[in-house]
Amino acid sequence: MHPPTLPLHTQLLQMASGYWLSQCLYAAAKLAIADHLRTGEKHCDDLARLTETDVTALYRVLRALASVGVFQETSAATFTLTPLAEFLRSDHPRSMRGTVVMLGEPQHYEAWSDILHSVRTGESAFEHRYGQGIFEYFGSHPEAAAIFEEAMNSFSKNEEPEILTHYDFSSFTTIVDVGGGYGELLGSILAKYPTLKGILFDEDYVVDHAAPTLMRHGVGDRCQRIGGSFFETIPAGGDAYLLKHIIHDWGDEQAIAILKNCRAVLPDNGKILVCEMVVPEGNQPSGAKMLDINMLVMCPGGKERTAAEFETLLAAAGLQLTRIVRTTEEICVIEACKA
Repeated sequence: MHPPTLPLHTQLLQMASGYWLSQCLYAAAKLAIADHLRTGEKHCDDLARLTETDVTALYRVLRALASVGVFQETSAATFTLTPLAEFLRSDHPRSMRGTVVMLGEPQHYEAWSDILHSVRTGESAFEHRYGQGIFEYFGSHPEAAAIFEEAMNSFSKNEEPEILTHYDFSSFTTIVDVGGGYGELLGSILAKYPTLKGILFDEDYVVDHAAPTLMRHGVGDRCQRIGGSFFETIPAGGDAYLLKHIIHDWGDEQAIAILKNCRAVLPDNGKILVCEMVVPEGNQPSGAKMLDINMLVMCPGGKERTAAEFETLLAAAGLQLTRIVRTTEEICVIEACKA
C-alpha cells in the first residue's frame, strides 16, 4: 500500500514550516544528543542534565523529532537512536552533525532570513547583513570558521567514497588540493593510493589546523601544507589540481581567475578536477537546484552550474572539458585539461 497523499495545502504548509524541523535538528546536533545516546536509551531527565537544558523543553523537541523518525520514544520520556539519528553522531563514519550545526548557526540561518534582498538585488544576503564576505568573516571569527570546516569534512565523508569509487587517481604523481580545508578528501585519496603525494593548499588559518586530519589518514609524511590565497598564486608541482566545492563559491569572473591560476602551474599532461554538483535541465528535483539558492544567499556571485555553463567557464580559463564523471550521489568530477 502507498502512504496517503497529503492535501495540497498541507504539503505547502509543510514546505513553509520546514525551518521548524531544521532548527529542531540543529538544537539536537548542537547539544550532541545522538552522542549521549550512543550507548543506549536515556530518559529525558538524564539528557537534560547532560546538556544543561530545560527538561520539558528538551522533551518537546525530541518528541517532535521522533515524530519524523529522528530518535524514538521507547517509553515515557525515554529516547533512543534510530537509523536516521545515527548520522547525528559525531563518530559516525558518514556523520552529518557538522553540516546540521553549520546550517543552523546564526550566521547561516539569519542570512537566509534576508533572501528577499538577494532576490531583489542579486547580491549576497550574508554580505548585506554582516558587511563582509563569508570567507572574510571566517578569517576574524575562528569559532565560525571551525564549524564551517567541520561541515566541509562532513560533506567530504559522504562524497569522498563516491569520488574514490568512480574516479581513478592512479595515473597521477602529486595532487594539489586547492582550497582543500582540513584535507579530508585529499587524505582519503592518498590513503588509497600509497605512491601518490599531496599538497594541501588553503588559507593559513585553515591549513594550520589540518595536521590531525592528515595524520588520522596516515598520510602526514606524504602531504605538504601550504597557506595562501588561490586568487594570488597556486603551488606548482602537481599533475592534478583538485577543487572540491570551490568554484561554486564564486561568480564567473572570480572562478575564471582561480582556474587560470591553476592552469598557469599545470603541466601539459596535467588535469584540473573540479568536484561539484551539476545542475540538471528541466523540472526534475535536484539538490543542486536548492544548493544554488544557498550560494546566492551566502556567497557573492556564488552559484551551481549546468554542464554547458561549466564548459563555457573552463574555456574562458584556457581549459577544455574532457569529461564529467558522475557518481551515485550528486557530486561529479568535472575533468579538464589545457585547451
